Amino acid sequence: MTAISRLETATLSTAVESVAVEYYQIPLAEVLSDAKHGDHYHFELVVCRIRTADGFEGCGYTYTGGKGGRAIYSLINDELKPWLQGKDAARIEHLWEGMQYHLHYVGRGGLLSFAISAVDIALWDIKCKRLNLPLWKVAGGASNKTPCYAGGIDLNFSEAKLLDNIQGYLNNGFKAVKIKVGKEDYREDVARVKAVRELIGPDLEFMVDANYSLTVEKAIRFGRAIDQYNIGWFEEPTIPDDYQGYARIAEAINIPLAMGENLHTIYEFNYAAQQAKVGFLQPDASNIGGVTGWLKAAQLAYAYNLPVCSHGMQELHVSLMSSQANCGMMEVHSFPIDQYTKRPLVIDDNGLAVAPDTPGTGVEFDLQLLRPHQKML
Repeated sequence: MTAISRLETATLSTAVESVAVEYYQIPLAEVLSDAKHGDHYHFELVVCRIRTADGFEGCGYTYTGGKGGRAIYSLINDELKPWLQGKDAARIEHLWEGMQYHLHYVGRGGLLSFAISAVDIALWDIKCKRLNLPLWKVAGGASNKTPCYAGGIDLNFSEAKLLDNIQGYLNNGFKAVKIKVGKEDYREDVARVKAVRELIGPDLEFMVDANYSLTVEKAIRFGRAIDQYNIGWFEEPTIPDDYQGYARIAEAINIPLAMGENLHTIYEFNYAAQQAKVGFLQPDASNIGGVTGWLKAAQLAYAYNLPVCSHGMQELHVSLMSSQANCGMMEVHSFPIDQYTKRPLVIDDNGLAVAPDTPGTGVEFDLQLLRPHQKML
């Protein structure tokens, strides 16, 4: 057999044979609110399953806070699915770049990045299974554990309920917490921050997140008002497009800034690293182009000597965060996606999240739990 024919045989064996897409609406146990997105009653889950000619199957997915999921489903099912048919699933970087430019004119970033994420994660699942290795080893292998924190969506909670919720995090072994801020009267936010710090004591990590709801001036005022409470970072104080605004806030307060969940291309992350004077970058594999996009952002953070963190999707990010030498802290989100998987997140006695050791991404959905919430197949 010639070298060319061997290559053709390998390509045929790893070719995409089928793509299936599923859409779910999963209700939340209670209404969760923040300053900009408003009330969350459910979250949406879009799952992409890819099978190759030699029988490997990968599962990828993305999620939303309750809006846009049907459009993401359509992008994968109507646009990317036929484009992927017959292509070599082993050429992940090639396919990632190809998907970007296949729909570049109508979908730079935004919904397209969500759709690409689901496909890319499925391709990485196949890659890891083919290598018979867990994602944390294939993606970098720095460790199989990562520091983490519990990130609440709790702006609508009374102070008493907020504190009860935080206590629940501590009871579950978390050593760091984050709350939402962005009340109309910033003094109410300050009072909530004070109450949480008094509850958790002086040593535990404590972050705040405004969900880009404040002006630069209001963010500076609030940042100065909570300076005494030893805040680990001030997340998304203002709109993510205003990189210079972030820099103005960073220069005016002592608390480091964090951003990333609303940056959907690697170029946006580059602008943030160059201009925004942030202390932490927070890519989300569900909207930055999957594992491939997340790793590009992590490497960019490394080049700028910044910790890489994450947003949501803890059941997958635990492997990505663990894999990187510059990992900061992984968010454990209030959207309980991992409750619908066969391996919910594991937290060890030191408050570290532990990555799965099974070949693949380690994320396998429990269809018995998911199917009652399925809307489209």
